[in-house]
Amino acid sequence: MSRCSVDMRVKYYEDNLNQDRMNREEILRSLKNDNSRESVVSSLTQNNDSNIIQEIIKLFDEDDIEIRGEVFSTLLLNQNDILKYLVLGLKHESKNVRAYVSLVLANRDEKNAIKDIRELTNDPSGLVRTCAYGALGHLEVKESAKELHQGIFDSNLEVVKSAAYALARIDEKISDKEIEELHKLGESEFEKILKFFN
Repeated sequence: MSRCSVDMRVKYYEDNLNQDRMNREEILRSLKNDNSRESVVSSLTQNNDSNIIQEIIKLFDEDDIEIRGEVFSTLLLNQNDILKYLVLGLKHESKNVRAYVSLVLANRDEKNAIKDIRELTNDPSGLVRTCAYGALGHLEVKESAKELHQGIFDSNLEVVKSAAYALARIDEKISDKEIEELHKLGESEFEKILKFFN
């Protein structure tokens, strides 16, 4: 057994032990406390309580990048079926929550969330659209080709790059009109994007 496997197994047992020591109300209180939330989040990788999972998801809206990183890791490592809670996150009022949850779903290889992620390609937030296209590319969703082609004509540069990368991931070709559109980004960006298709 590799050292990495041993470390992950130890973390799994430690997380479960820590959860046993805290009841639900204590956990929810701690998640709302600026001083304790980071350490608590990292101990909840195997939690399946709906209220706790949804409270964790809300933390994607925190300014602290370390908190958001812990949330991402915790949700990614969770081996329980938390799909329905994550899909609810795609409809959250916060653009940060919607965006980062789409990436969690993609990294968890949650194919059943594809329809919901595709809907985010029309989100008013550029961040959300960027992450949605990235998620579809990661999942290699060939059925999303139409949305991805539309992304090439987005007004947001990051969205365009994400859509182009996703198109390359699913082996889609880009049209002359799309190449012309990509040229508008400037020669440097155009060359970077074109490399996706080589």
